[in-house]
Amino acid sequence: MNQVKLVALAVVLGVLAFLGLASVFTVGQAQQALVLQFGAPVRVVQQPGLQFKLPFVQNVLYFDKRLLDFDDQPREIVLGDRARVVVDVYARYRIVDPLAFFTTARNEAGMRQRLGTAVQSNMQNTFATVPLPALLTERRAELMRQITEGVVSETRSFGIEVVDVRIMRADLPPDNSNAIFARMQTERVREATSERAQGAEAAQRIRAEADRERTVVIADAQRQAAILRAQGDQEAADIYARAYGSNPEFFAFWRSLEAYRKSLSESNSTIVLSPDSDFFRYFREQRPGGAAPPRSGR
Repeated sequence: MNQVKLVALAVVLGVLAFLGLASVFTVGQAQQALVLQFGAPVRVVQQPGLQFKLPFVQNVLYFDKRLLDFDDQPREIVLGDRARVVVDVYARYRIVDPLAFFTTARNEAGMRQRLGTAVQSNMQNTFATVPLPALLTERRAELMRQITEGVVSETRSFGIEVVDVRIMRADLPPDNSNAIFARMQTERVREATSERAQGAEAAQRIRAEADRERTVVIADAQRQAAILRAQGDQEAADIYARAYGSNPEFFAFWRSLEAYRKSLSESNSTIVLSPDSDFFRYFREQRPGGAAPPRSGR
């Protein structure tokens, strides 16, 4: 009898323990919970710790409190100047109202679809008024702020808070890219040709200026050289005149010696002249007593 009581007590304790475990649940620091009763939400729990619920009647859905990532598929958008770009956008959001989140999207997969639609519509509405160069300037930050504000306003009823929306990449479609690259190449070739033409013009101008300066310098040098040669010739003529005037006989004798030296300097020189030629006058003339011709100043 005592053994039966022990078994019954063990069974009762086991049932109570099972009911106790089924009646509690734990919410983590990074979690928030929604208590459902027969599939209908009855209570939101956002405080971490041990919580209670009705066993077998209520169940718990957990939602993350932290920032969640939304990475949309690349989509083609038409800009204000009719250019087409493929935009890859991402967003950051957090769940702030689990009940509204559950009612709107049921889970994160459903919320991604709703959020993607909101991001796409606001991005198209904003970019439809701006040209392509606006995405490449500082105006891009202002455009993203407008898109973020629009998405926040549109998704506020979804139980989420959109923190930021950013463009990860914006590319041109392949056909547009090829046309733009060809146009850019043509523009670069035109600019390069213009730069080379300007460089050639500058080089020609510099060479012409250098040639002009060289001509002026050479002409000035030749003028100075002509003046110096004329002055030298004049001084030489004056020296010769003074020398000839001081002793004409010695000057004539010295000029003859110079002529002999230049004419007879080579060992094999041959001169055919008459013995009576005036060229040999100083070889024929001798003073009495065999004296040589007089020397000037000695």
